[in-house]
Amino acid sequence: MTETHTSFWARHRWIKWVVSCVLLVLVALAIAISIAFRRAEPFLRARIVAALERRFHARVELDSFHVSLVKGIQAEGRGLRIWPPDQADGASGSPNSATPLIRIDEFHFHAPLQFKPAQPIHISLVELQGLDIDLPPKSHFPHSSDASKKPADKGDALVIFAVDKVDCAPAHLTLETSKPGKLPIEIAIAHFQLTGAGGSSIDPDRPMSFTADLTNPRPVGDIHTTGILGPWQAGDPGESPVEGAYTFNHADLASIKGIAGILSSTGKYQGTLRNLTVDGSTDTPDFRLSHFGNALPLHTSFHAIVDATNGDTQLAPVDATLGHSHFTCTGQVVRVPDPNSPPDHPTSKGHDIALNVNVDAGRVEDFLRLASHGPTQLLTGALTTKAALHIPPGPESVHLRLNLKGAFHLDQARFTSTRIQDGITQLSMRGQGLPKEIKTTDPSSIHSAMQGDFQMSNGIITLPSFTYSVPGADIQLQGTYGIEGGAIEFAGTAKLQATVSKMVGGVWGILLKPADRYFEKDGAGTEVPIKVSGTRDDPKFGIDFGRLRRKSPPAPEQQQESGKP
Repeated sequence: MTETHTSFWARHRWIKWVVSCVLLVLVALAIAISIAFRRAEPFLRARIVAALERRFHARVELDSFHVSLVKGIQAEGRGLRIWPPDQADGASGSPNSATPLIRIDEFHFHAPLQFKPAQPIHISLVELQGLDIDLPPKSHFPHSSDASKKPADKGDALVIFAVDKVDCAPAHLTLETSKPGKLPIEIAIAHFQLTGAGGSSIDPDRPMSFTADLTNPRPVGDIHTTGILGPWQAGDPGESPVEGAYTFNHADLASIKGIAGILSSTGKYQGTLRNLTVDGSTDTPDFRLSHFGNALPLHTSFHAIVDATNGDTQLAPVDATLGHSHFTCTGQVVRVPDPNSPPDHPTSKGHDIALNVNVDAGRVEDFLRLASHGPTQLLTGALTTKAALHIPPGPESVHLRLNLKGAFHLDQARFTSTRIQDGITQLSMRGQGLPKEIKTTDPSSIHSAMQGDFQMSNGIITLPSFTYSVPGADIQLQGTYGIEGGAIEFAGTAKLQATVSKMVGGVWGILLKPADRYFEKDGAGTEVPIKVSGTRDDPKFGIDFGRLRRKSPPAPEQQQESGKP
């Protein structure tokens, strides 16, 4: 009898059925889970939208939301928009708002595949792409105080999200102004990270820690800042408190037309998103006007108020040291709209700078060096001045746009030109009636002072009236000095204590004694017309003989004709 051999699977067919059933169950379970999550996507999307609407008291829109099961719950959304709170009751989005308060192009997050009713779904990181925050002016939130007092509705506890960290790149913040014709303040944020303060999850009713890297447009450079933001004011987000510190390094001032140098700055700020007070300092070791090229170290400490309600920055004050000169400034910096830009997309023409400048311990050679090509300056001395500075926006270099008007006092003034200083020395010694001591007198020992009014415009310094005083003489001049090229053109009078005869001395002095009475005037022993001309590098100083001849005594024959003795 032949023994029939049957296979293992033939003898254990029940295993096939079990395996097949298990596979079918797994496939069915996978399909069921897939269908469940597909059906859950609208539910989760609705929960996210509802939670945001309760938090911001506003209308929220979300274009799409998808969930996948890869190593937990992977979720992503696109086109999230949160509108400003309703102006009527602060409970729902304003249907007439033209621009969303917050726009997010994409967001992604991952959560473990664990869920318990009444327990939060824990999310360690939410990644945002294309965050755009547009804060309307305060007038847009007439009921902001009432809305901000409303507690955030927790809703039912079926689905709650707890977030540890929010990471965003890039982001953009726009602070709209309430003043017609004023441009909004725009801040480009390269990277932004937000974490809960004092806990493992973000509580919207408590301050949150942040770090951010900002892109500064002018001067070009990157700002790194850390601080605390919040609590978030749903009724008026612009009133949300913020404080922090920043560093700004390797900023190239050449991106601002007319100046150059590498700036670094550190500081602190506090206030609200709409109104910030900033205290900081800057260092620019090679500050210069790019047209001229002479560099000087510039250090400033400043207190500034950034007012987003009108787009202006108030400086009160700036404490600065340029070279060896100390001065302070107060005033404002205002962005000016470009009149040629489209009304719906206004652009900036530049900044209008208006400052009151007080130089309390300056050196005139520092300022002249900054505005000259060569290493040698026309004048040295201790300078004090008060002036109004105005730099309007425009394509020209700073030295051509700069308008300066004020009064100054220059002590221990000395001309660097030997020719001019020798002339001043002669004038001083002759004015004192000491002509014999001219050759033995050191020109640097002549103490002098200068004071008067001045104004600068279009690269020309105009002095309508100023006095240069040396021992024995007061020189009153008026004229102009050209920053570009150093052209000098001054005219005036020198009033000397000594008479003409004492000025000349010796035999010639005795012969000129009859002429003394023709040059005496207003208590001065001698009044002589003088002029200074030429250039900074080749100045000419001397008596204005043209005007002197008109002051000279009449010739003897003219005296006889007129009947005078």
